[in-house]
Amino acid sequence: MTKKLEVLPNQADLITRSLELILAKLDEAIQQRGRFTIALAGGGTPKPLYQAIASQNLPWDKIHVFWGDERYVSPQHADSNEKMAREAWLNQVPIPPQNIHATPTLDGNPEVSAAKYQQDIQQFFQSQSGDFPALDVILLGMGDDAHTASLFPHTKALKVTDKLITVGNKDENSRITFTYPFINAAHCVMFIVAGANKRPALAQVFAPEADNFAYPSRLIQPQGELWWLLDAAAGGELQPG
Repeated sequence: MTKKLEVLPNQADLITRSLELILAKLDEAIQQRGRFTIALAGGGTPKPLYQAIASQNLPWDKIHVFWGDERYVSPQHADSNEKMAREAWLNQVPIPPQNIHATPTLDGNPEVSAAKYQQDIQQFFQSQSGDFPALDVILLGMGDDAHTASLFPHTKALKVTDKLITVGNKDENSRITFTYPFINAAHCVMFIVAGANKRPALAQVFAPEADNFAYPSRLIQPQGELWWLLDAAAGGELQPG
């Protein structure tokens, strides 16, 4: 694993640097594999990043979009990560509909939806059960409790190591989420984190010793590159490197 930390002066610079890295990874993946696979994060921080990607002239037919986690709501719901990404990016560009691999959320049973999403991903990558295919880029945020995707502290999802997709829970609300071993299979994982409220959690995530199940972002140790991109408000106390 190659781990890199960059602290950018502000959120605008954070988005600019994130875009720069994604475009570099996209070019590299298309040259090497003929396509680019990316898993998106939800929340407010990445929205301007998605808007910036939408403004690029890219080979949209070679880009495949997934979601690292999704709330168990309809794609039209205000809380839907898919809705946000479609409005900010995907509806603005001529990406083929079949290249958008949305998380199923309408089965009435999160376990069924999680299994269905896993099957969809395995079919796309033509991977066998038990294998963890590698996405080119997985974008992640981090909450002030150090959760990432829908891997929340001290929840069952943190113990799932034999699946790509599982059910995450926050305050009794179900979510569909990548498991941490699936995230760790990626060629590149990028945390994009902003805000002073993240400092206490980041201190624990970067500490030499801490409880992984109390601070789930510590579990993200990909086989490829790990990038931590922080604004100064979040990462001002950490040493870039």
